[in-house]
Amino acid sequence: MKRRDFTRCATALAMAAAAPVAFGQTWPEKSVKLILSQPAGSGADAMARMISDQLAKKWAQSIVVENRPGGQNVIGAQAAAKSPADGYTFYFATAAALVTNPYLIKNLPYDPQKDFVPVGMVGKVPFVVSVNAGSQFKTLEDLVTYAKANPGKLAVANEGPKTFGGMVTRLLASQLGIQVNAVSYVSVGAAVTDTVGGQVEVLLSDMPSAVQMIRSGRLRPLAVTTAKRVAGLENVPPIADTLPGFDFAGWLVIVAPTGTPAAVVQRANRDLEAILTDKDIAGRLLAIGPITEGAGTVEQTGAFLRREYERWGNVTKAVGILPE
Repeated sequence: MKRRDFTRCATALAMAAAAPVAFGQTWPEKSVKLILSQPAGSGADAMARMISDQLAKKWAQSIVVENRPGGQNVIGAQAAAKSPADGYTFYFATAAALVTNPYLIKNLPYDPQKDFVPVGMVGKVPFVVSVNAGSQFKTLEDLVTYAKANPGKLAVANEGPKTFGGMVTRLLASQLGIQVNAVSYVSVGAAVTDTVGGQVEVLLSDMPSAVQMIRSGRLRPLAVTTAKRVAGLENVPPIADTLPGFDFAGWLVIVAPTGTPAAVVQRANRDLEAILTDKDIAGRLLAIGPITEGAGTVEQTGAFLRREYERWGNVTKAVGILPE
């Protein structure tokens, strides 16, 4: 897929928003739809519904959360991309949907850079390296020492080679100079269960999936994948302490179909910013997943997506993944 970016769309939005637009002043006049690629009951679903409830209050209209899971986010992303660009459909998107799928899937039925315009960031989701409570490994350095002495024997659970966890596992092993046995699971829940039970030695998962077992003492966290320590796991060092510059996190962002009126996008961005900078809401979100620092501007969101698109292109090359 040829590289495209959000620059043109973001610039057009900013210019259009500078002038009064009647549509933006009267919108919304009916229910709004928020599509997401995850199933009901998932962490992303809980986040989307929490934010939707707050936006609905600001917009004085109901917001329908439509779950379209499956196909590595393709089903939901395609549905959102093909929706009318009338200001009444938004997409609660993951990094997989917008920046990694183009490098993993041949003939992707949507173009994440052409088919969407940025609205605003929701938050970043740290990943954590953890082991079961009875493990011999007390630190990341312990794990690395063992892996170097026993090439290929260290079993690391993740959701598969083409997931965030799987790709970061391979990248981390490469940069640490170790060989591991990456064990793929059909769900992160199964990976957590087997790590707690000692069937596999190490787990690399998103923080929300592991945090309850960490808090209960059944998993021991060794490191987080972000460059800095994270709220909720303040005592856990970042991998960057061992590998300077290492900084990876999943993330969630709201986008809209290309062609959505600029005034609507700017209104949605401002209201999302107000919600995410509310300390109570930010705290409630942190309890179930992302660390938020506000929505940012439309332009900032577009710039972030461009950087991530390029970065993940480099990551997939580094770990030797080709689209299928």
